[in-house]
Amino acid sequence: SFLLFTANGNDSKKFKGDSRSAGVPSRVIHVRKLPSDVTEAEVISLGLPFGKVTNLLMLKGKNQAFIEMNTEEAANTMVNYYTTVTPVLRSQPIYIQFSNHKELKTDNSPNQAVSFSLQAVNSVQSGNLALSASAAAVDAGMAMAGQSPVLRIIVENLFYPVTLDVLHQIFSKFGTVLKIITFTKNNQFQALLQYADPVSAQHAKLSLDGQNIYNACCTLRIDFSKLTSLNVKYNNDKSRDYTRPDLPSGDNQPSLDQTMAAAFGLSVPHVHGALAPLAIPSAAAAAAAAGRIAIPGLAGAGNSVLLVSNLNPEVITPQCLFILFGVYGDVQRVKILFNKKENALVQMADGNQAQLAMSHLNGQKLHGKPIRITLSKHQTVQLPREAQEDKGLTKDYGNSPLHRFKKPGSKNFQNIFPPSATLHLSNIAPSITEEDLKMLFSSNGGMVKGFKFFQKDRKMALIQMGSVEEAIQSLIDLHNHDLGENHHLRVSFSKSTI
Repeated sequence: SFLLFTANGNDSKKFKGDSRSAGVPSRVIHVRKLPSDVTEAEVISLGLPFGKVTNLLMLKGKNQAFIEMNTEEAANTMVNYYTTVTPVLRSQPIYIQFSNHKELKTDNSPNQAVSFSLQAVNSVQSGNLALSASAAAVDAGMAMAGQSPVLRIIVENLFYPVTLDVLHQIFSKFGTVLKIITFTKNNQFQALLQYADPVSAQHAKLSLDGQNIYNACCTLRIDFSKLTSLNVKYNNDKSRDYTRPDLPSGDNQPSLDQTMAAAFGLSVPHVHGALAPLAIPSAAAAAAAAGRIAIPGLAGAGNSVLLVSNLNPEVITPQCLFILFGVYGDVQRVKILFNKKENALVQMADGNQAQLAMSHLNGQKLHGKPIRITLSKHQTVQLPREAQEDKGLTKDYGNSPLHRFKKPGSKNFQNIFPPSATLHLSNIAPSITEEDLKMLFSSNGGMVKGFKFFQKDRKMALIQMGSVEEAIQSLIDLHNHDLGENHHLRVSFSKSTI
């Protein structure tokens, strides 16, 4: 049965905060830096995933507590786990180590009411209690009366692979993540994620539902799962039980790339790391490393200036780069380097947009040459001083009316796709015919392979060019093209084919 003591003056003298490192294993664990309004149940929830909690002592004034587990083994697993994953309560990181005390002896008599509610928490956790009967759990700070600690996550607009590790990184901000299982269902990337307690699950759902993981893509849709706990058999790219590092990897499981590929509807040869059809080098790793994460608090502002090289110096212009890079963000400035015209600097509105442009455009062909894109060491693009000879190689687009992403929540955020041979046209003037558009798009030497107006809306159409390179050139030449009647054509890459 549970014993619970909230230390008064005498106790806190006996239990001076331990001042040593993780140290010698003991059933008693010392918890520090707790949020001041934390409840007993929340502290206990830290231990529950690892075994039975047999005693608790809260040092309220010091924001510390001692948790006693039923076995040293359980305590050991708990401390090992929390050395790799910082535990979080109420968005605040807390610190955990073994105590010098071998057990908790206290001379107060247990507080009956609280002791009862803790038994309730224990039973809810182990599933022995009908959820309706868990009213006591509410008193114990388990808000959401027996709400499941398991979330079901669907990732929409998956233009960029999302890995189990990325989910762990994001969801760990809201509490202790115990287990994750990822899978593809109905061609959607989905995951089940179990927290140590329902409060964290509730907090994560409120904070993350509807958020984008990466700038302008990978939208999270989050619900509570009907499951109250997950059974993970293997620790690998698709599933992980963080409380059981000893699980096998189940080597015959398809690797992450196979699942991701399935989600993208691609067939990938059985090569580990084969995300080739996306033309993104280990996208997920790059994304995580480069802080492409768009959720506030995880967003690395990052460098917003790109160095673009291997350009064709004869034909490249700032306007051409402005239109092309403007598909992935709001280009602020472009500078073609005076002495080395095959290189240019492109300044985006923020680091997320720079990452997005770099991942989608690096290696694409422009004017017959594959362009190379890296982050520049410059923080901004300098404008030339008045008297400097620049020959129009530097342009400031800060106030351009052509920015696609000025309006927060604009539809354009959901329509960011990699370069494709099929282009999406919109804002077509009523008098313009299919023939007019085919003529226009073959005027720059490209070949039109297919065309169709949208049934519901003749202001929009899809047009398929002979190659991705031709489509890129057409987008540069014809985005914002004046069709008359005050209609300027809008051109984007499409995910559809005709």
